[in-house]
Amino acid sequence: MSETPAAMLPLAISGLVALSLALAILATIWPRQAHRIGGYGAVLMAAAVITLSALFLAAGPEPENAATRVALGGWEAPLGVMLHLDGLSMTLLVLTAVVGLATSLYSLGYVHDPIERRQFWPLWLWLWAGLNMLLLSGDAFNLYISLEVVSLSAVALVAFTGTAAAVSGAMRYLLINILGSLSFLMGVVLLFGEHGVLDLVLLEARTEIGPTELMAAVLMTAGLMLKAALFPLHVWLAPAHGSAPAPVSAVLSGLVVTGSFYLILRLWMGPFAPLATPAFGILVGLLGVAALIWGSAQALRSGRLKSIVAYSTVAQFGYLLIAFPLMLVDSGAWKVVVFFAVVHALAKASVFLAAGTLQHAAGHDRLADMGAVLRARGRTVFALGLAGVSLMGLPFTGGFIAKYLLLEAGLSTILAGSLIGVLWVIAIAGGGLLAAGYVLRMVAPAFHRGPQNPGEAVSPWMDWVPLGLAVVAAAAGFAGTLTLHTLTLTPGAP
Repeated sequence: MSETPAAMLPLAISGLVALSLALAILATIWPRQAHRIGGYGAVLMAAAVITLSALFLAAGPEPENAATRVALGGWEAPLGVMLHLDGLSMTLLVLTAVVGLATSLYSLGYVHDPIERRQFWPLWLWLWAGLNMLLLSGDAFNLYISLEVVSLSAVALVAFTGTAAAVSGAMRYLLINILGSLSFLMGVVLLFGEHGVLDLVLLEARTEIGPTELMAAVLMTAGLMLKAALFPLHVWLAPAHGSAPAPVSAVLSGLVVTGSFYLILRLWMGPFAPLATPAFGILVGLLGVAALIWGSAQALRSGRLKSIVAYSTVAQFGYLLIAFPLMLVDSGAWKVVVFFAVVHALAKASVFLAAGTLQHAAGHDRLADMGAVLRARGRTVFALGLAGVSLMGLPFTGGFIAKYLLLEAGLSTILAGSLIGVLWVIAIAGGGLLAAGYVLRMVAPAFHRGPQNPGEAVSPWMDWVPLGLAVVAAAAGFAGTLTLHTLTLTPGAP
């Protein structure tokens, strides 16, 4: 008799973790073949995640199948380390696989120097393995270990070209990461000292409203905000993006900061849920409005293509902060937050990859001097514009569905009697207009009259991958029902 999908899930979860670590270790000990290991491994990783998601959905919507917990080594919590898969982590595992596969294919054409290959691919595979572990970890200390793997790999990737600008940006990123990690770890220590457990499910059952829990929540949230570059703790973002290679920028904006935000959401949906008050929600929402305005203003005034895209990340993540007060009024708003984060990650990764292709062709990213290259590279500009349209939230794109659902949640807060909801609705609607401004700035030179110059030759991967990812981002709205259905399989949601 064949096993049921639910019975096969633990093996599939363990297999994904083992595959991630095996690829990273192989690329590390065999650096000369790291690019081949990375290229074939990316396809294997994507296939493993697709298999896992198929098993997860086939397991059914029953509560007992909503989450799967795997005890490593057979040791159950609180003594052992638990892996935890539910709708939230499954959705972001699929996102990581899509962006990871696209980035890997792009990097096959972008990173062609033999020495750089030996440095880039092991670091990238360790980062991908760390992200998978982060999304599957079920205890607070393992989350810290996974965060460190992701953070240190990301810092090294920013610096791997060895230029002065890259090293400077990486050092700033490293210092911020160390501060964020120490803050997160101190919060973990406080929780363990108070409750004697690290498993998130056990912590959720034991956490009460008290000074220790409050201090732990502040420390861990502040540390994660630093790592996610959430306003006003975003000082590392622009220098790191400005000096990092295009695939690294795509991963930083599309996956690394999204992973840190995932942890904030996971913690405040779980152990810290009793601490979420209306005043806290309003404070976080106001930070989101400030991020939306400030990030958009910096993107509108910047003269460099990659800086525009980097500051737009600060602005777009403002929407996620605005969603926090909505979650306290509408119990289903957290699913909208995740859907928005998925669409943003897809679109922003595509924009960074397209910008990297244009920068490589032009030899710089000064927007005022890139008109000839933009006019000659219509396919890449189309990818840049299509992904930008999703960031703007125009109809029939994934961004439109995400912002529509956010507006719907904002209107529900107004109907519930919260006048501050008017501010959230205005900010969500106005943010789309600001996004239109900086997206049009990026593509406008392509429509000016003048000479055409394709610049340096680029690999076909660097032309087609951004376009394919932009199509996925724009079409994500058609997968909205499936995404929201998957998220309903998340237990413990507020």
